[in-house]
Amino acid sequence: MSFITRGFSGRSRERDDRLPPGQTLVSDFPVLSAGPTPEVDTDEWEFTIRTESGVHRWNWDEFMALKIDDVDTDIHCVTHWSKLGTSWRGVSLDTLFEDIETEQEYVMAHSYGGYTTNVPLDELLDGKAWVAFEFDGEPLDPEHGGPARLLVPHLYFWKSAKWVRGLTMMDQDEPGFWEQNGYHIHGDPWKEERYW
Repeated sequence: MSFITRGFSGRSRERDDRLPPGQTLVSDFPVLSAGPTPEVDTDEWEFTIRTESGVHRWNWDEFMALKIDDVDTDIHCVTHWSKLGTSWRGVSLDTLFEDIETEQEYVMAHSYGGYTTNVPLDELLDGKAWVAFEFDGEPLDPEHGGPARLLVPHLYFWKSAKWVRGLTMMDQDEPGFWEQNGYHIHGDPWKEERYW
């Protein structure tokens, strides 16, 4: 397993009230990945939500026809960097779940390339999460998760799965890739939920 940290240019000594404990402000956008960057063409991209009643799916054109939100938010990585005032465009999980009924309360996000991460469903709804396809006015670069990534900015950034391809509903919370390897099951940066 390799880690890509290209773009990390150091740490600022400024302190900002928007920074959670233990975080340092950066002006660049560090690239951290577990494994190689998958190449996913939008012609082949598909997003699914699997529930106890079946599979709901969208291809790229169907996805882009949904209501699109502009999102301005701060992001916080478990490796201690934070980037403030980031700008994204994407489809809210509220929109994707609008016509989906489920009694299951937990989600496993799946990515192209095999990455997984778990998130309780209530952490994804009510304006808390998106499937993002643009960053800073440009299509999302593959190194940052393009063509689309999960964006859950109120949790540490490993929960914002790059190259997202779908969500699977679950009856109970189960750990994903990093959670199985010692990261916290929840990941709230304001509580410093970094590790088990």
